[in-house]
Amino acid sequence: MTTAPSLLFKTHPHPTRIADDQRAELLLSPGFGRVFTDHMVTIRYSETKGWHEAEIGPRGPITLDPAAAVLHYAQEIFEGLKAYKADDGRILMFQPEANARRFQQSAERLAMPALPEALFVEALEQLVRVDAAWIPDGAGSLYLRPFMIATEVFLGVKPSAEYLFIVIASPVGSYFKNQTGSLSVWVSDDYSRAAPGGTGAAKCGGNYAASLLAQAEATAHECDQVVFLDAVERRWVEELGGMNIFFVFDDGSIRTPALGGTILHGITRSAVIALARARRLEVREEAYSIEQWREDAASGRLREVFACGTAAVIAAIGQVRSRQGDFTVGNGEEGELTGTLRAELTDIQRGRSEDTHGWTHPVS
Repeated sequence: MTTAPSLLFKTHPHPTRIADDQRAELLLSPGFGRVFTDHMVTIRYSETKGWHEAEIGPRGPITLDPAAAVLHYAQEIFEGLKAYKADDGRILMFQPEANARRFQQSAERLAMPALPEALFVEALEQLVRVDAAWIPDGAGSLYLRPFMIATEVFLGVKPSAEYLFIVIASPVGSYFKNQTGSLSVWVSDDYSRAAPGGTGAAKCGGNYAASLLAQAEATAHECDQVVFLDAVERRWVEELGGMNIFFVFDDGSIRTPALGGTILHGITRSAVIALARARRLEVREEAYSIEQWREDAASGRLREVFACGTAAVIAAIGQVRSRQGDFTVGNGEEGELTGTLRAELTDIQRGRSEDTHGWTHPVS
């Protein structure tokens, strides 16, 4: 049973919300993912009842039996998107329907029930409305984290029969500590993010857990992010630890690794491709090797490289480090097209320019 009628959300306001002055102080410099709003949304699923018990209540700990399936077999998926406060006072979410569809695809890959798209979006709207005061002014935004975990109590290896869907929210600033300039990346030789036939195209916690050791290696080499190569030939660039990657060449063309089951279908990735093509730029979705990246950077054919994702939006990559030696892209600084695309995208997200793509979703 994977569909559900429109559910009535029961609301239980937080009895001791954070005071206005305390909230204002927290919003001055929230960082990323460290500060949370007062409430959360929960919806339950069982094979017998389908989706039920939709509630908005105080954010707090969840109770799980020690034998809950998620703790043993990692049946868990999540999404990430943002709500923005526009200059005219509107609250805008960016492409929540696309996140809903990807959430369903992740659920299918992990043998979990598909949450109906409309119910996914409604859950986000409900939380944004009740915690609208937590959306920062200026360059900040409200990061929304919907996720689903398997809760059936059993120790047999099979898909769970019960699940809990939750949405929490966090006011955020810049994802990277270095808010200006370009990123440095470490090319991982030893670790793969995903392999053909695996869960690379699903947004599940296991993929990120598998990336943490490589990210720690990148940090040890004083890099901001790790670059993963393919798991078969160990030479084709796939994606960063949590972002897709783009290459800009001297003829104005753009290349990004093709989706093929090992790379996450990024919402921001799709938006970048659409914006670039609207500018009549050639965008090729095809393989690109680490050797070619090094050669093109040395010859000057490669002018810019940038990463993109919900958290960081678009971030330039200037330095590449590896055991085979380090190299620089361009002059190591953010390129013109990178900055232009980021400004164009953020202006749409924040309602500062016309949204001809239908990406923004007003929350009334």
